[in-house]
Amino acid sequence: MRIVPEIADQHAEMTGWRRDIHAHPELGFQENRTADMVAAKLESFGIEVHRGVGKTGLVGVLKQGNSARSIGLRADMDALPILEENGFDHASRNKGVMHACGHDGHTTMLLGAAKYLAATRRFDGTVNFIFQPAEEGLGGALAMLEDGLFDRFPCDSIFGMHNRPRLPVGRFAVRSGPMMAGGAFFDIDITGKGAHGARPETGIDTLLVGVQIASTLQTIVSRNVPPLQTAVLSITQFHAGDAYNVIPQHARLSGTVRAFSKEVMAMVEANMRRIAESTAAAFGASARVDFRVNFAPTINDPEQAAFAASICDGLVGADRVDREPPLIMASEDFSFMLEQRPGCYINIGNGDGDGACEVHNPAYDFNDESLPLGASFFARAVEAKLAPAG
Repeated sequence: MRIVPEIADQHAEMTGWRRDIHAHPELGFQENRTADMVAAKLESFGIEVHRGVGKTGLVGVLKQGNSARSIGLRADMDALPILEENGFDHASRNKGVMHACGHDGHTTMLLGAAKYLAATRRFDGTVNFIFQPAEEGLGGALAMLEDGLFDRFPCDSIFGMHNRPRLPVGRFAVRSGPMMAGGAFFDIDITGKGAHGARPETGIDTLLVGVQIASTLQTIVSRNVPPLQTAVLSITQFHAGDAYNVIPQHARLSGTVRAFSKEVMAMVEANMRRIAESTAAAFGASARVDFRVNFAPTINDPEQAAFAASICDGLVGADRVDREPPLIMASEDFSFMLEQRPGCYINIGNGDGDGACEVHNPAYDFNDESLPLGASFFARAVEAKLAPAG
């Protein structure tokens, strides 16, 4: 690997930053300590800091030379409501909150790149270091965009990165076009008629209605989604009743939908409403569907994907860069930024050895061996995009 030497020298320092963030996780829009730490580091590097962009988000601005060119680099800062099961010294000190997705590592890699770029300034233009809150389904990217992110901090292109468990350290995955699915959450509230469990003929059973709706919804993927396209519809919650002898008057089904195009997502929503409402009506009940699109599909700009892959090639060699990785059914709200600016979202290997586990797992931990490589990607991307003329 051809890690930037100055960044390699920062490895121990970056590991300390990452473990400190891991030990003090904060949920979306509550990343006050994390934002304070990031802002203090950026200011100590000599970078201009703007707080409160998207509530707890912040942007560091580093200008060099006279060029009007600009680039955005983004990392997410929030943690998850998970009780950590790790026993190492940097395990979460906030019970029930955990960095189980590696955002502590993403933040640290961007900080490492910022320190290097501020010290060396081998570029001509403006770098915007975007530290985003609330990526885990709470709308952090949209909050930053609604605060005028790209109006206030213009970016000709934008890049982000996520760790990939089971991908060896020292490898990257870069895909042109669709990469990650868009995601929606839904609730279906069913209203029937409560009754005594011994006299079902006097009521309208919302449990029975819910079971029928849940079963029929699965036909959307099998019979409405075109076979050459992909979607997932998962019902993950079913709430109804509190007693053994009461037929409940209300029930709720909840879950998630994933798709790689807005058209398929809209089609799933339309069919979900049709099935829920008509099935409930057939039993004399009613159903109300609340369908919320939390993530757009993550679609990489082909030109920027090729550029990102070339930077990865230079760091680890082309044979260690997967240009056709599998599509990912998980979602990422960096997608909303990619809708407004051309850019690319890549994966960096988090390790495939013993103990490696998927994200959102109570035993997960970001692999510190990847820190200097991820920081080197951000740094080299800036130096290539904003290379001085001549």
